[in-house]
Amino acid sequence: MLDHSPHQAQTLIALFNATFSISRHTQLVCGEKEPIYRPADNQYPYHRILFAHGFFASALHEIAHWCIAGKHRRQLEDFGYWYEPDGRSAERQAEFERVEVKPQALEWIFSQAANFPFHFSADNLALNNQPSNRFKSDVYEQVKTYLTHGMPNDAQIWTNQLISHFRPNQPLNLTEFQLS
Repeated sequence: MLDHSPHQAQTLIALFNATFSISRHTQLVCGEKEPIYRPADNQYPYHRILFAHGFFASALHEIAHWCIAGKHRRQLEDFGYWYEPDGRSAERQAEFERVEVKPQALEWIFSQAANFPFHFSADNLALNNQPSNRFKSDVYEQVKTYLTHGMPNDAQIWTNQLISHFRPNQPLNLTEFQLS
């Protein structure tokens, strides 16, 4: 059965690549079991944001990391970030949540711009996969900061593209973002 919803990974790939393939020499690619960022190399001339399993939300999340990474980190595989898989201790989970505030705030903005549901992610099944209330609050505060004081340039460009495609003439409004 074909998915005719507007929230297909192919739509994001086409939008992202039309926006950033030339200007940032970066492409969005569906593919791997786990998401990863790979800078250009001798075998592939573009930087690649690879997202998992064709999931729309995974693509938005990985794009958020790319928007935050900056020029230097975009030259490093997976932006040079550490990643500890499922099973993190409570202390490591708190550290994970601290570094995920900005990416998840951008992911929430991107999701809203695409009229797509956003879900906080603790990314740790061993701890019941529930993000802390503090984390949710911190992400919400970061969303407010971004919408009030501005986002990184590429994040703003991407948000504008999503709005143009998914909700033309309907700019984002802070009242759309609510902690439940």
